[in-house]
Amino acid sequence: MHSGDHHQAIWQELPEGLQPSDFALRRAFLLGRVRAGERVLDVGCGEGRFAQELARSGCTVSAIDVAEEPLRRARLLMPGLDARLVRAGEPWPLEDSSFDAVWAGEVIEHVADTAAWLSELRRVLRSGGSLLLSTPAHEPLTRMRMGISEGAFAERLNPLGDHLRFYTRSMLAGLIAEFGFEQVRVRAAGGLPGARRVLLASAVRRRY
Repeated sequence: MHSGDHHQAIWQELPEGLQPSDFALRRAFLLGRVRAGERVLDVGCGEGRFAQELARSGCTVSAIDVAEEPLRRARLLMPGLDARLVRAGEPWPLEDSSFDAVWAGEVIEHVADTAAWLSELRRVLRSGGSLLLSTPAHEPLTRMRMGISEGAFAERLNPLGDHLRFYTRSMLAGLIAEFGFEQVRVRAAGGLPGARRVLLASAVRRRY
């Protein structure tokens, strides 16, 4: 099954209007790092909740996703939204250096070809522009719990799940730095250590 078809099937099973996980936390992180008037790309936009918040804050927003169903929902939420379908592993239909900031909330863990994905993200971001992303955290207590609990291991590494990658703070920071970004900052936030936590990452596209 093509990646887009897989994600389309997942979205068709999800009821409409679900609030994204850690929404308030991630919204505060995102809106604290963009400014009115900036052009922002929402990568893996889902139903468009973060795109809506960005627009309310005065940003000009474009959105992409690999499945049509979330884009349909995003367009219903935000009529007139520049929302485009992209194919996994293929170049995005966007111009080079065309965004001041790129937001990818809970996306990188689903990506099969991480190198190609980060290369596209860097390509569409202007020199000195901001990369902002979130992904589930795999901290020491989380990894320890997975090692001693078969149930926790099976839940986190479910072979039928749609998470393909698993990140610690140092892994994520090192990966971002490898792809032409500087001022990389990654922190874990959310619930108690050992429970669900989220990594919040920011970086600046290196100037050339």
